[in-house]
Amino acid sequence: MPQEPKRRHSKQRKGKRRASIHFDSPQVLLCPNCKAPIAPHVICKNCGFYKGKEVIHKKPQKKKDNE
Repeated sequence: MPQEPKRRHSKQRKGKRRASIHFDSPQVLLCPNCKAPIAPHVICKNCGFYKGKEVIHKKPQKKKDNE
């Protein structure tokens, strides 16, 4: 037979244990090249730069004229 707890854990003890269980908000940095928000250690999706070097060559997008 499995062991059963001898005594009930108090609400305070349960709260202390659960105090460290939480989600952290994701870190957001600004790209040094285009100032777009990016996650750390990730290539910028906007300009294709990583650590000051161009990793992915991106073509500048042309603006569409809806006239």
